[in-house]
Amino acid sequence: MLDGILTGLINWIENVITAMGAAGISLLMAIESCNIPLPSEAVLPFAGYMVSKGEMGFHAAAIAGATGCVIGSVPSYYLGYFGGRKFFENYGKYLLVSKKDLDDADKWVDKYGDWAFFLCRMLPVIRTFISLPAGILKARKRTFFTLTFLGSLIWSYVLVYVGVKLGENIDSLKSVWHKFDIVIILACLILGGVYIWKHLKHLNQD
Repeated sequence: MLDGILTGLINWIENVITAMGAAGISLLMAIESCNIPLPSEAVLPFAGYMVSKGEMGFHAAAIAGATGCVIGSVPSYYLGYFGGRKFFENYGKYLLVSKKDLDDADKWVDKYGDWAFFLCRMLPVIRTFISLPAGILKARKRTFFTLTFLGSLIWSYVLVYVGVKLGENIDSLKSVWHKFDIVIILACLILGGVYIWKHLKHLNQD
């Protein structure tokens, strides 16, 4: 069942990018930045694969990814900006956002200032949800969105490059790829389960 879900998700990502090109990359990355856990780790490497086939430019793919992150961060930022901390303390559990998440975000900003938003854009999972605390903390809009773009651009370049290298070696990888299917599925299941369990635990402690 899980195998079917993951396969369906990946096929959908591939179809969107194949049909829409760079605009499709921006759309999918915007969805991720709207607090919807659509993994950029699946989106951008496929974009890199298309680059390796000569169907898209390397820089265009990375810039499209970073642009999508900024677009998706806008509604998320303003949800936090106007909803405020109290809103998420009361209703954040429905978005798997706990009081501990907000406290952790405060600590990051206290330690690194605005650069926390730049650093978080290059961290798995955290990058998806960082716009909410940025809005809650009333981060300066121009600074926040600029650092969001720069951090996301680095993240995009790295993952697109991974996809390019996979594409260049796809024939040699095909023979061993399916041997690791079960490992990949189990890893996704375990990591996803740990992430949800941690958030549910924190929510129960609030």
